[in-house]
Amino acid sequence: MPRISVIIPVYNAAEYLGGAIESILEQEYGDTEILLINDGSTDGSDKICDEYGARHANIQVIHKPNGGVSSARNLGLDNAQGEWIAFLDADDEWMPEFLEEIAALIAEYP
Repeated sequence: MPRISVIIPVYNAAEYLGGAIESILEQEYGDTEILLINDGSTDGSDKICDEYGARHANIQVIHKPNGGVSSARNLGLDNAQGEWIAFLDADDEWMPEFLEEIAALIAEYP
């Protein structure tokens, strides 16, 4: 199964960020890399990113000055190591089987 890099641009999302990250950590699909791109947050999101990054080897945290969601996503793309890329907004969550189903579709329709 290919490694999937999940890029999360983060800007002032402290209220929701933990749920988004946990929804990836709880995925049935096992080989994921999570890139948290903190885009100059001022609400404590940066600290949440650092806490998750310190506790999980598959989470990479990158801090940058605010430049907008596109620049955060592009920085994530520059640093991603996975064969496949997925994007998740910091205020969204995935069902536990989401990446497993995506990987099955990738295998079925290469």
